[in-house]
Amino acid sequence: MTMSPSQDQTENTDMLTEIAILYYQEGATQEEISKKFGLSRAKVGRMLRKAREEGIVEITVKFHPVYSVQLEQKLVEKFNLKRALISLDQPNTNEQRKQVAALVSSYLNNNLQEGMAVAVGQGQNVAAVADHAGIVTQRNARFVSAIGGTHRSGDIINADHICRRLAKKYGGSSETLYAPAYVNDPSLRSAFMEHATIKETLSQARKAEFALVGIGDMDENSHMVKLGFFTPKEFVEARLNDGIVGDIGGFDFFKLDGTDADTLMRGRVIGLEMEDLRQIPNVVAMASESRKALSIMGALRTGVIDVLATSVSCAMALLNLAENEE
Repeated sequence: MTMSPSQDQTENTDMLTEIAILYYQEGATQEEISKKFGLSRAKVGRMLRKAREEGIVEITVKFHPVYSVQLEQKLVEKFNLKRALISLDQPNTNEQRKQVAALVSSYLNNNLQEGMAVAVGQGQNVAAVADHAGIVTQRNARFVSAIGGTHRSGDIINADHICRRLAKKYGGSSETLYAPAYVNDPSLRSAFMEHATIKETLSQARKAEFALVGIGDMDENSHMVKLGFFTPKEFVEARLNDGIVGDIGGFDFFKLDGTDADTLMRGRVIGLEMEDLRQIPNVVAMASESRKALSIMGALRTGVIDVLATSVSCAMALLNLAENEE
């Protein structure tokens, strides 16, 4: 029996819909779908792309918390993490950041013990943890600045100010790194790093049991550019010429494969370095923005992250990127 063009189109649409739901909503891999339908993996990939490009399938998924738990487990297994904290997708950036921060705050409250230290980075996502209004247990913990400070327009995202707010929240103490976060001359950085007070603070940060850091991307409108640490041109050139996709905590920049790059942007940060983070047992990295999927991927491949906190959208993007590269 020969199918009419309309029947053929209907069946194609039905299959595209079923495959798209399996992949995007139920988390099936392309390999699992190819076996189910007797198609090649390449064919499945083309069909998913066709569904997106032609608008044949439009799927809106309201994720249940149980689904987030499944995503967390997949991320843990795929990227060798201790934990993954996945927030349900929110309608705007600020609300998304608050939801991710709430998960990190709960994780810290459940794991931070009396007398422990937390090395604290800078940025909006880390600041949101300090500002989270949830109730926490008071304990004598220390919050140590892992990077220097900025001028007053950047106060709210300074590691020092975040440390003070965390200390007030937990009833602990804070330690300021008395230095600028960034300098233009590497020799000036070397001089700061040899100062006894700065060396002592960074020594405390290196010995911390936990680290709270954000993951940054190479957007020329980023806060590091707006605050004048780097120029938009430097960010663009680092991205295009050096292959840099992001930074961890503002400390170190990395490529998509997780390796660092020999760039003029290195040697200008007064704070911890990537190797220092490797020595901290529980590095909690946060990225709530959906545009940061590639940056998160590079950050995970550095091997320094133990706990990742992000959104469902970012988690799905990470798993899809990893699958497509296999």
